[in-house]
Amino acid sequence: MHPHDCRQKFDCKRIENFLLLTLAFPAPTALVDPIQIPDTLGALLLPECTLFPHGALPLHIFEPRYRQMLTEAVEGSCVFCIGTLTATETTNLESCTAPVGTAGLIRASREDHEGRSNLLLHGLCRVRFVEWLGEKPFPYARVQPVKSTPLEESVIGERTRSLREAVEAILLGLPDELVSEVRKILDRAPEPEVMADAVSQQFVQDSDVRQALLEEQSVSQRISTLVDYLRTVRSGDN
Repeated sequence: MHPHDCRQKFDCKRIENFLLLTLAFPAPTALVDPIQIPDTLGALLLPECTLFPHGALPLHIFEPRYRQMLTEAVEGSCVFCIGTLTATETTNLESCTAPVGTAGLIRASREDHEGRSNLLLHGLCRVRFVEWLGEKPFPYARVQPVKSTPLEESVIGERTRSLREAVEAILLGLPDELVSEVRKILDRAPEPEVMADAVSQQFVQDSDVRQALLEEQSVSQRISTLVDYLRTVRSGDN
C-alpha cells in the first residue's frame, strides 16, 4: 500500500489503546486558553508525527538533547511542542519542519534507571513556530497560538451531524464495546472543533492529511476535509 493511500482499514487494537488513554486522561471539556502557553517552548521533532489538541500521544524519550528538554519542561510549565519534520533534520529547522505544531502538556512521565523516559503528552493547542532559537541543545522556538476560525452559528448543527454520520459509517463492523466507547468520547466533546480534533487524532492515518488538518484554521473547512477523508476510507473498505 502506498504510504499516502487513505483507503485503509482501521486497527481495532489501535482504537482500543486510544480509548484507554482517553479514558485514563480525559480531554479538557473546553478549548484551552492560549494565554496559558509560554511564548518559547522546546519542540520534539519527528517525521510523520502529528498531535492534535485534545489528543494523547505516548512518547519514549531517549536522546540526550530531548532528555534535557523534558527535564526543563518538568521543572517549568510541563509543556513542550510536537513538530513534524518534513525533511531530514538540519541546523536550519525552518526549512525542514512544518510551520504548525501542537503544544502539549505532560500528563504522566516515568524515568528508568538509564535516564530514558516514557510519558504521555496531551495536546493543548495549535502553535505556529514563529522563530527557531539557537540557545538550547534541543529544538527551541518562539511560538504563537493559532486561533481557529469558528463555525457560524447557522451551520453548527449541520457540520456536527455530517461529522457524526461519517464516524458512524467508519464504526460499522467494529466490536460493540469499542463503538460504545467512541460514541461516549464524541458525546463529551463540548463543540464541533473538539470533536473534529478527537476524530482526526484517532481515525486519520495519512500523515499529509493529518498535517493539513492541523494547519487548517477554518473549523468549517477542517470538518469538510475530515468528512471527505472518512468517506473515502469507508468507500475503500467496501
